[in-house]
Amino acid sequence: MTKEEQINEETEEEKLSKKEKKGLDKANEKIALLEEEVKTWKNKYYEVYADMDNLRKKMSKDQEMMYKYRGQGFLESLIPIFDNFYNCFKFKPEDPMLKAYCQGFEMIYNQMVNAIESEGVKEFLPEIGSKFDSSSMHAVDVVEGEEDDVVTNVVTKGYFLKDRLVRAAGVVVSKKAKPQEDGQEDPSKAN
Repeated sequence: MTKEEQINEETEEEKLSKKEKKGLDKANEKIALLEEEVKTWKNKYYEVYADMDNLRKKMSKDQEMMYKYRGQGFLESLIPIFDNFYNCFKFKPEDPMLKAYCQGFEMIYNQMVNAIESEGVKEFLPEIGSKFDSSSMHAVDVVEGEEDDVVTNVVTKGYFLKDRLVRAAGVVVSKKAKPQEDGQEDPSKAN
């Protein structure tokens, strides 16, 4: 082989290796792009997977809450009936015939209370003389008293369904009378 042929052969090898390098560089660029796309799709997959898992947990929790408090609407429709019983039982009749009727109604009332208690309902009747609690009581009236925020009368019972307040107890609350300043008359004693 002549020198000239050797030089031509080397240049052809160099040309081939340059072409191979360009092809290899292009292939490496393509691989890098594909790897980046795989990372992007993997991240999107994990985001969607996490969102679906959170949605599944939220739906499960909502379903549990719905099941737990399923009777709330029914209880709310029964509360006026229980209020009527409560108001009727405040008065004790003297007539023996009426006493017998009242005992029958008390038996019915107790059966109804037992039925709703088996579903997790608790009646709440604040004690007279106890402190007013705004989280479970509703002040329907305020009267003068010796101390502030003391329950003086119970108008309606309160009801809990499991741990949820369905209706606050309606109570009358006392407020301490403000002392009159000297020289001013009590407006309630005016002519």
